[in-house]
Amino acid sequence: MALNAKLHIETGWRNGITILKKSFCTPPFKIADVTENKKDSGLTLMVMSSSPGVLDGDEYHLQIDVAEECSLEFKTQSYLRLFQMQKGAKQFLQVNLKRCGSFTYIPHPVVPHENSMFFSKNRIVMEETSSLTWGEVMTCGRKLNGEIFKFSIYHNITEIFFGEKLIVKENVLMKPAEVNPGSIGQLEGYTHQASLLFIDHNIDTSEKRQSVNEFLKHEDKIEFGISALPVNGLIIRILGFKSEQLFDLLKNLSSILSHKPVNGKLHVG
Repeated sequence: MALNAKLHIETGWRNGITILKKSFCTPPFKIADVTENKKDSGLTLMVMSSSPGVLDGDEYHLQIDVAEECSLEFKTQSYLRLFQMQKGAKQFLQVNLKRCGSFTYIPHPVVPHENSMFFSKNRIVMEETSSLTWGEVMTCGRKLNGEIFKFSIYHNITEIFFGEKLIVKENVLMKPAEVNPGSIGQLEGYTHQASLLFIDHNIDTSEKRQSVNEFLKHEDKIEFGISALPVNGLIIRILGFKSEQLFDLLKNLSSILSHKPVNGKLHVG
């Protein structure tokens, strides 16, 4: 049975700490506060799902409102599995990020099964004084099952706005039956890809770019590129062969860019 699920999160600011002001979700979603240090100014939430993955006909609508001065890290519980489909599934995510707010979202990798069809659209509206860390890891499918690029279509659009002005648009479209992912201009022999968008008006992009480059150049079996955005920020793209490796790299890069520790340690490249 297909699901039409909704999730809405709204943060608030109380005594110098980000709090969960309002939350609403329908099955299969649940929200958990997984903030390690309750005295920290930031809030960390995890979205959990009772479903084994995205099924044919599913449609998800998510909205996250980050209030002024608030800092929210939004995590996922596990890999996003896209099962076999005939009609396809959809997901829509809206993020509203107010003045001096901070939002971090690095979800677990996406694993598209054979014949899966998935369309997602992310719309992020932020202020010039707010900061954003946004990641994605896309895999070829279930390698051990012989399902390497056996999915039908994966289409993910991410649009970032300063107010009403579109500043970044990323459009990832993969149709393996029509365009060979291993060809020139595509993944060129790699099976996994990751991207990280980072926007913060306070950072020195040249310095951060150098730190990211120093960190990634020592990593085995990947290719990467770093580009400046039209606003004060960077986009990092990585090609590789292992989902866990790329997922860990994005989390470490987030700590390098934001000076936040990962697993109790601050990585500086």
